[in-house]
Amino acid sequence: MDLPRRMFSGLCMAGALTPLMPRAALGAEGRFDVRHFGAKGDGTAIDSPAFNAAIAEAARRGGTVLVPAGRYLCFSIRLQSRIRIVFEQGATIVAANPALHGGSYDLPEPAPGLYQDFGHSHWRNSLIWGEDIEDVAIEGPGLIHGLGLTRDGPGARWKAQTGERPLSMQGMSERDIADLEPAVAAMQGLGNKAIALKRGRNIRLSGFTVLKGGHFAILATGTSALLIENLTIDTDRDGIDLDCVKDTLVRGCKVNSPNDDGIVVKSSLALGEPLPAENVLIRDCAVSGYDMGTMLDGTHGTAQHIAPDRDRVTGRIKLGTESNGGYRNVVVQDCTFTRCRGLALETVDGGVMENVVASRLTMRDVTTAPLFVRLGDRRRGPDGTGVGAVRRVVISEIDARGIDPRFPATFAGLAGHPIESIEMRDIHLVYGEAGKRRDPAPAPVRQVPELAGAYPEPSMFGVLPAWALWVRHVERLTVDKFHAETILKDVRAPIRLENVAFPRFSNTPLRQNGD
Repeated sequence: MDLPRRMFSGLCMAGALTPLMPRAALGAEGRFDVRHFGAKGDGTAIDSPAFNAAIAEAARRGGTVLVPAGRYLCFSIRLQSRIRIVFEQGATIVAANPALHGGSYDLPEPAPGLYQDFGHSHWRNSLIWGEDIEDVAIEGPGLIHGLGLTRDGPGARWKAQTGERPLSMQGMSERDIADLEPAVAAMQGLGNKAIALKRGRNIRLSGFTVLKGGHFAILATGTSALLIENLTIDTDRDGIDLDCVKDTLVRGCKVNSPNDDGIVVKSSLALGEPLPAENVLIRDCAVSGYDMGTMLDGTHGTAQHIAPDRDRVTGRIKLGTESNGGYRNVVVQDCTFTRCRGLALETVDGGVMENVVASRLTMRDVTTAPLFVRLGDRRRGPDGTGVGAVRRVVISEIDARGIDPRFPATFAGLAGHPIESIEMRDIHLVYGEAGKRRDPAPAPVRQVPELAGAYPEPSMFGVLPAWALWVRHVERLTVDKFHAETILKDVRAPIRLENVAFPRFSNTPLRQNGD
């Protein structure tokens, strides 16, 4: 199966691998300093009106908005087409706090928000937002500090007995849930995203830093020809969310997000119809789950162990959970995962996931399963939403160590709806941590529930009856050069296959207990 070559060829043809918006094409006609439009940059005055005036003039005449060194306290900044915003060294945009600074963010616009949460359903209630914009760049070594943003927001108005929240949250009280998911009325005037893009095209985000980005540091929905490169994000919830995007490249980014996912590809119904995420390349990125803020200051704190969903810290690269439109032609390559959950590839809302390649990934201190592929049947969508599919997933050259010994690599389809093909090559997994004493894994689970409608997480099935690889309801499983070892004694079998058709294994040494 020659998927990587064909997929990269498709991305190149679509423009995702070529530089977007050469600098000569932006800002050639003028330079517009936000201070000339009234910005103070003193951390006290509200400077968003000056930013919006400079952006409007740059859009009208064509040019570059300059943000010199300073501390600019802002509410909503509204992007327009054909502009370039450049942060100079020492420039910081600080998200204002409505409770302290006598203003408010733009109100959330009407949106079809039944099947996805509040954060995914709105864009204007953000520090920086743009809708239907083209040919835009935001770049430079500045900082976006979401000090006055909230990480909270209501859940989806769609309600079901299962599937709305991870099973790890089942023990939480209604008050606990309400603290994380306030009512819609409580969100009026608040900002809960650092940067939000809706249906944009030909957009580059490059070189800056985001600290504490709210619900999403970056949310891009229905956006095409998008380049996100060399960003540093240390945030209190999601890092980069790519929802229904097309022809998108994320490269050279560092994302620390202990409370939620680091880099995520989704395909929700936020635009009112099921649209796939397609032709997406994520490469040379680093995700982690250190204490929030400590990647940026270099201390790499490890005091936090549990995320708000009552599972271990998050910080991973994931496809899902919102998956109505599916994903195709997605590559995750040359990335590192540190002190976070492993790679998760999920479709549970009727979408098809096909042609996905993950290669050359390095993982250390993996807080749940290193690899998780799930076809589920949550069906968070309108009547008629069916079961999705998973086809042609290739995972290769994975080196994962310090894995939580409860969670093997897990590939789980459904009875009657198997995952159609998975290839694994050159995989090296080490469970447990040398020099750290832990109790052996509990006795094996004899019968694993299907949990078809449950929210997908590696921990959803509990302790599985294999310590290295557990596979259920899969056709055409190919495994070559799969090396696995466990540091602690484990009574479970290393590999367990249940309802797996046409499995092929070769070059698969397994070792445990110092053997």
